[in-house]
Amino acid sequence: MSYEPVARLDDLPPGTLLAVETAAGEKICLANVDGEIVAVSDTCTHQDFPMSQGTLLPRGVIECAWHGARFDCRSGKVLHMPADEPLPTYRVTVRDGEVFVGERKR
Repeated sequence: MSYEPVARLDDLPPGTLLAVETAAGEKICLANVDGEIVAVSDTCTHQDFPMSQGTLLPRGVIECAWHGARFDCRSGKVLHMPADEPLPTYRVTVRDGEVFVGERKR
């Protein structure tokens, strides 16, 4: 499985979101959930709004700023409407202060 570097860990303090793009042009939202780095699609499944412009809530919940849809950052599962499709999630690893994103999990 291959991973590509997308950000420095210093650019993603705990409790924050960060928009990144892979070499293939996939838009991804990184989230630092209490020191755990996770990655979801940066496009809300409800109406194509950037998830990175939303809010990271306690327990790894990400809320879209546009209509309030909420998702679990780790699984992509919908937690609050109006979205009804889960967010795609990606494999992540951190090495030497750098965040790498791998293939889509779902």
